[in-house]
This record gives sequence, C-alpha cells and structure tokens, in this order.
Amino acid sequence: MKRKQRRLVLIGVAGVILFSAVGLMLVAFQDNIVFFNSPSDVVANGVAPDKRIRLGGLVQEGSVERVGDTTVKFAVTDTASRIPVVYTGLLPDLFREGQGVVTEGKLGADGIFVADTVLAKHDENYMPREVADALKEQGHWMAEDQTQ
Repeated sequence: MKRKQRRLVLIGVAGVILFSAVGLMLVAFQDNIVFFNSPSDVVANGVAPDKRIRLGGLVQEGSVERVGDTTVKFAVTDTASRIPVVYTGLLPDLFREGQGVVTEGKLGADGIFVADTVLAKHDENYMPREVADALKEQGHWMAEDQTQ
C-alpha cells in the first residue's frame, strides 16, 4: 500500500471508532436522561409506569401527610392538575405546602408518583424554567421583580 492509501485507511478506521464511541455514549445516556414534566403534562400525555421522570410544581396546600417517621404523602400541582406523591426519606428543610418542588422518580400504575428524590425551591432561580413558565402562564407564581 502506498503512503496515501495507508493514511486514508487510518482516517477511515479512526472515523469508525469515533462514530462507534459516540453511538455507545448516546445509547448509554438515553437510559439515564430524565425529562421534566408538570402535572398537566403527565395527565395530558400519560407516562409509562416504568419511565423515570421529573415532576415539578407546587406542593398543594393541605396535602402533606406524614406516615411513619420517614414516609410523606403530598400532592404536586400546577393549579390545573395534581399528582399524588409518596416519598420515603428525609425532606429538605425548605419543603412546605405552597412551595415549589421538583421530585424525581416513577409514576405507578395506580397513578401515584413514587419519588426517590425531592428538591425544594429556595428562590426563583432554583425552580426549573418550565415550572416557572407554567405557573406564570396561569398567574399563580410571580418573581419578585415582576409587578402586576
């Protein structure tokens, strides 16, 4: 083989290795990507029972119920829809009714979201943009710099 042919073969092999590595990374990431959903999105689109999602919104007033030492039942709402949530573990200090929250877990076949992670909002910058936008559209959440 001539020098030019060896170089082309080397470039071709390197390209195949690069595309294979990128393909493997995309397949690996596909299983670990968690998409954000509001309660209205979950109700409207439905979610497969084994699919891992992030559910965000406000903790519905009057919905927090403690069951035992570490299990808590509450509802996440975007004021249009609500999803009941069960979480076992320690809640963040800022978790309370009427406060923004993002939960991560799976929706059960019975319609109850089983969360394994709960994040409480500590300021308007912490809430995911999708949650803030959904609440702003419905007029239930205002940033401090907004006036109406």
